[in-house]
Amino acid sequence: MPERSGSRTGRTAWGSISREQIVKTAARLMSTEGYDQITIRAIAAEMGVAPMSLYRHVKDKDDILDEVVDRMLADRWRPRRGRSDWKRWIAEAAERLRRFLVIEPAALHVFLSHPVVSPAAVARMDAMMEVLRQELANEEAAMRAYGAIQTYTIGFAALEASRAGWTPSEDEGDATSRQLAAYTTTKQFDIGLGYLLGGIEDEAQPFSDTIAE
Repeated sequence: MPERSGSRTGRTAWGSISREQIVKTAARLMSTEGYDQITIRAIAAEMGVAPMSLYRHVKDKDDILDEVVDRMLADRWRPRRGRSDWKRWIAEAAERLRRFLVIEPAALHVFLSHPVVSPAAVARMDAMMEVLRQELANEEAAMRAYGAIQTYTIGFAALEASRAGWTPSEDEGDATSRQLAAYTTTKQFDIGLGYLLGGIEDEAQPFSDTIAE
């Protein structure tokens, strides 16, 4: 059987690999072959070690994917806007996550598989919660607002990614199908997010009125 393209022919000495090497190898393979082609066996072959040796450092493939995605998220989630305009800051944070999930299939897989509590995801949540607390002055309300924004963003990204590349056939090319297709555009995401942020602002208003009195 011909050797898999890109695999190493030599063997790495026993005990010389680390979790860091495994994650970096997985990230490199994912960038060239796609996350769905990444397996423990493929990563081990690339590193020149036996597949079982990886289990001394990682739990399974999902454990590796979680960390690869977390490292990518850490570089991409932070808004460039200042926090003085809370709605614009939150909107940019949501848009950055939506775009990240749409263009990175591995990230969408991770976020749809389980609640993500990796370091970058928690740092992002903490930052958003801080902004929402300042606006709502209520921990429970801030959590509800964060939950609404987060689930809307992930759900929209999943639908958008699933329809990437879709074009209506002759039978589907009527006005209705085109209108429905427009519901998964970036413009529509911004419109829906605006509704959410407007509702959050309305919830904060009674508290602001009380303080004013």
